[in-house]
Amino acid sequence: MISWRLYGKSPGHTPACHQELGAAKSWLSHSSGQIEFQRAGKMGNAKSLSGQKMTSRFLPEEQAEVDRLFDALSSSEGGVATGTFSLEAMKSHVKEALPPAMVTRLYNGMRKVKPTDRARENCRSVSREQFTAFLSQLLRGSCEEKGLMVMNMISAAEGPTKTRDVQKFTEDLVASVVHVLTHRNELRGWTCRKSEAPPDSMQAMVTQLLCEMKFQDGHKFQGPQCLDQVCDQAMIEEWVFHVPHVGAFLNVVIHRGLCLLGSSFDLSTLVPECLADQGGRFESILDVLSVIYLSSHLAPEHRHRWRLLFSTQLHGQSFSQLCSHITNQGPSLLVLEDRDGHVFGGFASCSWEVKPQFQGDNRCFLFSIAPRMATHLHTGYNNHFMYLNYGQQTMPNGLGMGGQHHYFGLWVAADFGKGHSKAKPACTTYNSPQLSAQEDFLFDKMEVWGLGNLLEEYEGKNKKSVLDSDPEARSLLEISGRARHSEGLREVPKDED
Repeated sequence: MISWRLYGKSPGHTPACHQELGAAKSWLSHSSGQIEFQRAGKMGNAKSLSGQKMTSRFLPEEQAEVDRLFDALSSSEGGVATGTFSLEAMKSHVKEALPPAMVTRLYNGMRKVKPTDRARENCRSVSREQFTAFLSQLLRGSCEEKGLMVMNMISAAEGPTKTRDVQKFTEDLVASVVHVLTHRNELRGWTCRKSEAPPDSMQAMVTQLLCEMKFQDGHKFQGPQCLDQVCDQAMIEEWVFHVPHVGAFLNVVIHRGLCLLGSSFDLSTLVPECLADQGGRFESILDVLSVIYLSSHLAPEHRHRWRLLFSTQLHGQSFSQLCSHITNQGPSLLVLEDRDGHVFGGFASCSWEVKPQFQGDNRCFLFSIAPRMATHLHTGYNNHFMYLNYGQQTMPNGLGMGGQHHYFGLWVAADFGKGHSKAKPACTTYNSPQLSAQEDFLFDKMEVWGLGNLLEEYEGKNKKSVLDSDPEARSLLEISGRARHSEGLREVPKDED
């Protein structure tokens, strides 16, 4: 699987195609030579993929599952298998699992597959051959074949396909993912935010998916002014190839919406498990689409499980609480929502430490979720990745990422509830714009999530004295002149100077 960390930057054709070719050849080695591997020519080739021999890409046990679903669909009207099924039969089978608009798109995509039997070319129902070919090419085909199936689902009944048609398809696709995961109770602990209208998050995801669409003149999608541009087959193939979420979302629709080949799809690679353990009282700043977007930019070991380390909702407006909960917890993701509704944050690739020096490495990045989804990676200009300091008189006290002292790309002051995001014209470390609505912002909501499983090296550090993990408690003792009776009676932690 191609790393989704490349999501924000389009990979070159050659390495990715080699990966795809290698994966396909590996799969073919388990097929006993029964399936002929065919790959279309370069993108834009005038030869129609629909004219190729329709050979199933499924393993025998998978094909049997596909056949059982077709039999159920074709026999739903009258109880006798007819060899085809109608749109009404498909909607009746799917019921409430998918929105009707997506069921119609799936059906039209199947029906537009050109059958080998020319007598069926104008048939309004779907045959077994069309059903199998559509699923096989959409789920297991080359990028050209997947692009053709997506084009079948996008294209309008008459006239050329325009960008507004692609936008409407993308809106239906994103809405279907949220719908089916909610319907199947597979949000993995995440909930839809009650304080935010779902279309806001959905539209941000739609815009993010469309922004990688490249037109024939080389320009990318830039908003409403592009909606009347014509999209050809090659453009859709390029889009599907460069935006992994399109294929991943279609997998969710097929596997969870049609309840087909579910064992071959691991949802944890898309939606991490939420470990908040607050008895249902906790409502995250993040919704499921925000989590899917952020998870796609993380290493595989950080995608399957997120542990809530700190939340203002649960731990209060306290910088000392923040420090004590996020240090020695491994890589983490912090997210804030300012009082103007902007949602943003940063990925810390290393465990946070309270010290007056910068820390971290070039895997760190900043991001925004609302009003738009974007990630901002290391520029190489400096190494000011992460900063966490408290109780110092000569150095800034607070949490920062990128930029420099007093001019951070993201800053949370020790005077909790205040921060800044300074970028004129951009943060030097991450090339990020101003993330907050106002350069100096106020906030009430902040969360920090530990990513993946906590490693043993961090578990040992967390067994320190409370005076080591809570700098405010140590400072109060020193200010009051009280002796630290445990000093000298306990071993100094190995990582202390």
